[in-house]
Amino acid sequence: MAIAHDYLTQQGGAERVVLALSREFPEAPVYTTLSYPEGTYPEFAQRNVLASPLNRIPGLAADHRRALPALAPAVSATRIDADVTIASSSGWAHGFRATGKLLVYCHNPARWLYQRDEYLGDDASRLVRTGLSALTPALTRWDRAAASRADRYLANSRVVKERIAEAYSIDAEVLPPPPGLQTDGEQVPHPELADLADEGYWLVVSRLLPYKNVHQAVEAFRGRPEHLVVVGAGPQRETLLANLPDNVRLVSGLTDAELRWTYRHAIGLVAPSREDFGLTPLEANSWGLPVVALRAGGYLDTVVDGLNGVFFERSTPVEISGAVDAASREQWSREALLAHVHSFGEESFRRRIREIVDEMVGAAPR
Repeated sequence: MAIAHDYLTQQGGAERVVLALSREFPEAPVYTTLSYPEGTYPEFAQRNVLASPLNRIPGLAADHRRALPALAPAVSATRIDADVTIASSSGWAHGFRATGKLLVYCHNPARWLYQRDEYLGDDASRLVRTGLSALTPALTRWDRAAASRADRYLANSRVVKERIAEAYSIDAEVLPPPPGLQTDGEQVPHPELADLADEGYWLVVSRLLPYKNVHQAVEAFRGRPEHLVVVGAGPQRETLLANLPDNVRLVSGLTDAELRWTYRHAIGLVAPSREDFGLTPLEANSWGLPVVALRAGGYLDTVVDGLNGVFFERSTPVEISGAVDAASREQWSREALLAHVHSFGEESFRRRIREIVDEMVGAAPR
């Protein structure tokens, strides 16, 4: 067995999926293009992570976007010798050269190819847009050729299943990823948030990228009486910090223990982006928190209006603020929230992955 992932440079739902796969196949090495231990989950230090030669170039691992022109060649040059390779892919890992069977768990086809405007946002320079446009024809050919070599495709949500069909003409099985953050671990107060613990706050947990719409959530809370806490890192961090309202705080680099504490003292989650899979609503629900979410993308798989959250139609400050008002008026059933989360557990995810691997190698069912 082997596991492959685009790059281990950040903390997100895709990286938590790799950890879940590693728990099911603990002896499997993890192949990747770039590895930046300071930026990703510390549990990867316990795994056999094999990074490509790109990792030796100073500065690339700390900012993987700078490596984009070199990633396809680096992936194509990496040979994985295993009976089955599971590629956790958002655009690159499905291209590793596997000698055995290749199972792709797709978080989304490459956004920079198929959802470019959403990926870049409004702040991208003309130079960046021109450069990506120049690379697109060759990268698209590489991407589709890589997808065609897979023996089996899994999608993390219904919307990603549709995108896979559109991009590759592949009919993928939907297998939702598990909530990554367990509630039974250690909790450690975050020093910048400790004074908010008693009154609580609304929460955003997100990478700080243009398409995540974190800036819209921040503006929705400008002038509101409640506090908003944004947990995340990314290119928009400094821009957001420069114009934060007094009732909004932004913190980055939280440990899992600090993130558990942060969820524990929140009163609800704001989910404003068009996600591939709605992971953070499940994390929030596992703490008994309701969600206000954009009615789009992967949130349609994990949010049921009136059961565990409230939808808004567009990620604008006015609509987000209105959804927060609506959620605040509801009486939420903690039992219903926890029951909803239970159907997305890691145990069922790992069991289905194991079944598929056994089917691929012709092993007897376990």
